[in-house]
Amino acid sequence: MPFPSIRAAVPIGLIWLSGVSLRVTILAVPPVLPMLRAELGLSGTEIGVLGSLPMVLFALAAVPGSLMVRWLGILITLVGGLAVVAAASALRGMGGGTSGLFIATAVMGLGIAVAQPAMPALIQRWLPQRVSFGTAVYTNGLLMGTILPVWLTLPLVLPLVGGDWRASLVAWSLPVAATVVLGLLVARSAKTVTPTSDRPRWWPDWRNGLYWRLGFLFGAGNGLYFATNTFIPDHLASIGHRELIGATLTAFNLGALPASLLLMRFAERIERRAAPYFAVGLLMVAGVAGLVSSASAWTIVWASVLGFCQGAALMLGLALPPLLSAPGDVARTTAAMFTISYTSAVVTAVVGGVAWDVSGAPVFAFAPIAFCGIVMVLFAAILRAKGELR
Repeated sequence: MPFPSIRAAVPIGLIWLSGVSLRVTILAVPPVLPMLRAELGLSGTEIGVLGSLPMVLFALAAVPGSLMVRWLGILITLVGGLAVVAAASALRGMGGGTSGLFIATAVMGLGIAVAQPAMPALIQRWLPQRVSFGTAVYTNGLLMGTILPVWLTLPLVLPLVGGDWRASLVAWSLPVAATVVLGLLVARSAKTVTPTSDRPRWWPDWRNGLYWRLGFLFGAGNGLYFATNTFIPDHLASIGHRELIGATLTAFNLGALPASLLLMRFAERIERRAAPYFAVGLLMVAGVAGLVSSASAWTIVWASVLGFCQGAALMLGLALPPLLSAPGDVARTTAAMFTISYTSAVVTAVVGGVAWDVSGAPVFAFAPIAFCGIVMVLFAAILRAKGELR
């Protein structure tokens, strides 16, 4: 759909802000977790469940998100999902005890899960000739949404709200609410609700092999992200290098940012090419090997390499549904990809934990993460063999 009545910067800005909004409320919790845990008396298991709730809903509610795109249109689905995120995130900080916190977190995850399938469809609609660039902008927003609350909550946001962890959660819902307002203004101007006569299909055809190829390819990057963040602290503690934990986690998460900027610059040149997937997959294997075999500044370096791989895998994977699907199929293709990929990411972390328990050494938890690199190379080769990549 053309975008004649709004300056080109507005849709690009909305794409970036939507990426930020789909992650910022999730990452607002870790910096205040000690205060939250102390006040509510949460157990370690309850903390684990709280952290995993959004990810579970990402897998379970992706297909309903595709249905919302069919019923309401792409942009209204995105804005509606973000409105739920903003409201539920703010409610987490407005009391209600442990049960209220868990319910609001689940509803917040549901809002994110519903909104996510709309984004690739929106990028294809607004930037049909620059899908990879639009995806890189979106990916950069997602990454900034994971970085900003970790950077700013303790030194800036908490002092501004009097050190109240509840108020900080409310504060981080405000950028999401602002994005909702901008999205409503854009929707009103662009009239982007999908006409009833041209509603896209929403239920994925699970017999379509493309869904599974994309799901496992994207799941390799998701598995790298969630499992690496999970196992780095205990691995370093087990080898007597707790002093490296903070710097290693920071390097891993910040390493994704240069990848998004680089791919934004060269997005069109690598569009639908298999070589970047091969390179990222092999680099993932090398990065895991380097991380687990070092206990020095090189550990931080290898963590940044893995972070770069994670950022590149995120952008490369998100670009494929709008590139390989017809306009009416983008949302359901994305929903299917998310369902498969987030499920496989959970499996990666669980298998890593089992490997740790069986071996008695946290280092073996990284074996499934290295396997994710092999999976990426394998499915990129299959996609190229089928002509879906070059």
